[in-house]
Amino acid sequence: MRITGGILKGRVIKCPDGIIRPAMDRMRESVFAILGDLDGKSWLDLFSGSGTIAIEAVSRGSKNVQLCEKDKIKVKQVLENVSITEKELGVKIGCHFMAVELFLKRCKDTFDYIFLDPPFPYKYRLDLLKTIEQRNLLTDGGLVMIHFPEEDMLPDTIGTLVLADKRIYGRSIVHFYKKNVK
Repeated sequence: MRITGGILKGRVIKCPDGIIRPAMDRMRESVFAILGDLDGKSWLDLFSGSGTIAIEAVSRGSKNVQLCEKDKIKVKQVLENVSITEKELGVKIGCHFMAVELFLKRCKDTFDYIFLDPPFPYKYRLDLLKTIEQRNLLTDGGLVMIHFPEEDMLPDTIGTLVLADKRIYGRSIVHFYKKNVK
């Protein structure tokens, strides 16, 4: 996999062992193009896999970047990928190796952007979005993006999260939910 934009554009990211379904370059590049300038924005990458999304966010200017991945087989490669990025750019990426559900229950930070890319068989996407909304983990006006298979459905509104955009990439979809300020 390669970083598709920003300072690290073209840099190869190594995939860890184990089951991984890396975000397609085309989808990743499109999502980041939609978002535009990330300078100084905070970012949370859930179901991180190799750390590519978090590294892409840093490459494009995000500062407070964190990732979460529970698969212990991936830890060594994720830490290697992140370490190289931190040395090149001087931006720390917070790494959390635990179940996303547990991380969300414990998290005390808020983020401008949250990206979720759970395994396609995962059945609790809506529960995760509800937790993010109920725990107020997104800044006012922030975006949460979730990548999922086209045959699954998600509602247009989840509390203060309102579907602002959706993009189709082959047989998968990315929903962009914006946090509306009450």
